[in-house]
Amino acid sequence: MLDIACIILTKDEELHLERCILSARRVCSDIWVVDSYSTDRTCQIAEQLGARVVQHAFTYQAEQFNWALDNLPITNQWIWRLDADEIISDQLAELAEQNLPTLPDNVNGIYVNKQIVFMGRALRHGGWYPAPQIKIIRRGFGRSEDLLMDEHLIVQGGETVYWNGDQTDWNLRDLDWWWAKHQGYAKREALNLLQMERQKAGADEVRGRLFGTGAERKRWVKKLYAHCPLFVRPVIYFVCRYIFMAGFLDGYPGWYWHTRQGLRYRMLVDYELYKLRKGSTQ
Repeated sequence: MLDIACIILTKDEELHLERCILSARRVCSDIWVVDSYSTDRTCQIAEQLGARVVQHAFTYQAEQFNWALDNLPITNQWIWRLDADEIISDQLAELAEQNLPTLPDNVNGIYVNKQIVFMGRALRHGGWYPAPQIKIIRRGFGRSEDLLMDEHLIVQGGETVYWNGDQTDWNLRDLDWWWAKHQGYAKREALNLLQMERQKAGADEVRGRLFGTGAERKRWVKKLYAHCPLFVRPVIYFVCRYIFMAGFLDGYPGWYWHTRQGLRYRMLVDYELYKLRKGSTQ
């Protein structure tokens, strides 16, 4: 195992947590579970698998992760952020074992591929893969953007490297749960878009750049999206991802994903944003 502490945020994750921790144990010498007072067996599973469990009330993902960075007595040189429904692939674990011990001292962040498995199928098209994101940071040189939604890890100084291995998001809950989650996300996403319309990016936010990193390109597109007309832009978004970026090649799971996550969900976000705008002018 390597000199890495893994931080996993949980709330009622007994369905996923064993799989997640077992994938992390291959490369991480210390595993922390920051739990939001689960009512299922999440904490027992974590402790049985050798993870250290702390409880902290949850507000939103970015705040919870930054609280962990600021308050956990982590002594490891590196920190790996892993969601409870994610797993570290064997390929990515091998890359970590091979490359982490020889990284130069000026490297403070590591990009890996974000892979999504939906309805049992890996989404490989529509711009959803490989979608590199920083998931590993040197302790003391990074934290999460303070955003309600769609937050990324920010490296504060130094360089970053890219490892071509997958950190796989593979949620095992049913589609009713998945859509209910997106309905809950809609209000937070609308607040994010409203904030984006009114403010410039701060020092601890990803800057939008068309020819930057994957996260920077995504943020550039999101800011462009924020200036497009309400209720029109979800259609444009769907057409771009499903047709021009070949999301249709992922079969029925791709169709379901893009019509719900890419069209219906974003229509709901625009409706919530419309209500926020209307309320702010009254």
